[in-house]
Amino acid sequence: MPYRLLDEFRELFAGQCYFHRKSTSGDFVASHLYEDLHAVAKSRLLRRRIEDGSGVLNVQNRRRAARRCRGDGTFGELVPQVDPIRDAGYLVGRGPIATVEIGCEIKVLAKAMIKEVDRVIGYLAKQVTHFRRGAGNSIMPSLRQPAETKLPAGHTNPKR
Repeated sequence: MPYRLLDEFRELFAGQCYFHRKSTSGDFVASHLYEDLHAVAKSRLLRRRIEDGSGVLNVQNRRRAARRCRGDGTFGELVPQVDPIRDAGYLVGRGPIATVEIGCEIKVLAKAMIKEVDRVIGYLAKQVTHFRRGAGNSIMPSLRQPAETKLPAGHTNPKR
């Protein structure tokens, strides 16, 4: 079975430069986790909530009334009296959430950033604390994969 999350993660690097300062990359990859969870079909409750639109992916990356510390992809209960947004090609709706039930943080570390791994681990630990504050039983997967820093043939490193 192909996994959308892994396919999209691979696409960040396939034949192109990876720009680690592009903040939406992790958001986009994380959004595919919930499509995969639905496809794996291990939880009837999760599948039902995705299909009826009561459980959605948070498009704003924050829980209602929580101003700081957001995840790349948070899934939870849709805020009452709001209709979920349904995008073509996706089963999981999007919208503001009242609770964080599943939180996902994607961190891609280039070789030059490996020396900062302690800082990144500390950040991930703070994410877990924040997610638990909103919902003590949250599921919090984290994907970490060192990125290759080799550029495709013909590409140069852009100056910033």
